[in-house]
Amino acid sequence: MFQGKRILVAPLDWGLGNSTRCIPIIQRLIDRGAIPIIGADKGPLALLQKEFPELEHVRIPGITVRYAKGESQLWSMARQFPQMVRSVRAETALFDRIRHDLRLDAVISDQRFGLRSSAVPSVVITHQVYPFTPIAQGALRKLNLRHLSRFDRCWIMDEPEAPGLAGELSHGSLPKNTRYIGTVSRMTDRGPVPKRSTPYRIVAVISGPEPHRTLLDDLLTDQLQRIEGEHLLVRGQPNGSHTERFGGLTCVPHLPGAELAEHMSNAQLIVSRSGYTTLMDLVALGRSALVIPTPGQAEQEYLGTLHEQTGRFLVQRQNKIDLDAAMSAATIQRRVTTSVTHPLLERALDELGTLLG
Repeated sequence: MFQGKRILVAPLDWGLGNSTRCIPIIQRLIDRGAIPIIGADKGPLALLQKEFPELEHVRIPGITVRYAKGESQLWSMARQFPQMVRSVRAETALFDRIRHDLRLDAVISDQRFGLRSSAVPSVVITHQVYPFTPIAQGALRKLNLRHLSRFDRCWIMDEPEAPGLAGELSHGSLPKNTRYIGTVSRMTDRGPVPKRSTPYRIVAVISGPEPHRTLLDDLLTDQLQRIEGEHLLVRGQPNGSHTERFGGLTCVPHLPGAELAEHMSNAQLIVSRSGYTTLMDLVALGRSALVIPTPGQAEQEYLGTLHEQTGRFLVQRQNKIDLDAAMSAATIQRRVTTSVTHPLLERALDELGTLLG
């Protein structure tokens, strides 16, 4: 059903999470004989090109979302909302222009609402059916549902049984076009990588919009230097190339998925944001972690609160990071029991194949 079918895969570009969670989907399309085309820009494009250097790509500009330094993102998001609306319209116009040139048979969009067409099967990926927003949440949730329902299929990255991993974000009354595809992670299928003779004690992985990416980078760089042992900080900068050493701390801009998974699996403690893609990666690895929600980012704060209650992850706030305390807790709560397979994703891909004819 997929042999030779040209399918555009285009993730949202607010950080790197939407890009990394598209990696296993791109790989499954390749395995099934399809020809994926990467649609992205800047950091997400650089990341996916490193993972799939052989694939064709097209630049699809997005917007550069910037958060406020404080703990409220209300006015920051309100100021940028008109730009977000214009971005969806621009995506629609761009897709109408490039669809014929790329000879597309289908499109899979990760949270990019403008990338769809009635002329080809169009899929949207999300875990945010009911997003948390700093303003007009009820109205914006209705708008979000309207956008999702316009696609031929809406793939929800979570388990069908509530609360799953995303809780209220992905469960409730759903449009008829929705299909759960389970938690999907690039960490599930990874090839052999060189093993480090002595594992890093702490592996910290950060990403996301500025200025909070840099703020967390600075906080962790300071604390990690004061803890005995060798540690690794992955800065979430796929365009970067400069590695730094501060005593026992190694700071790298980016790592391929297989190498990152190896370091995370063997670490005594993992530190990360509470971004949803990161949580899916941790589930795939069967690991707990210290997660630090981005201040004022309603979704990450909700996921932090949710999993404080489930006990799945340790949670600290950015202004109260205590790695020593987290290390002590990690000795008690190191691994979580999980079984990661993708039968729901395979079923959704079968259905897409049927739509392709």
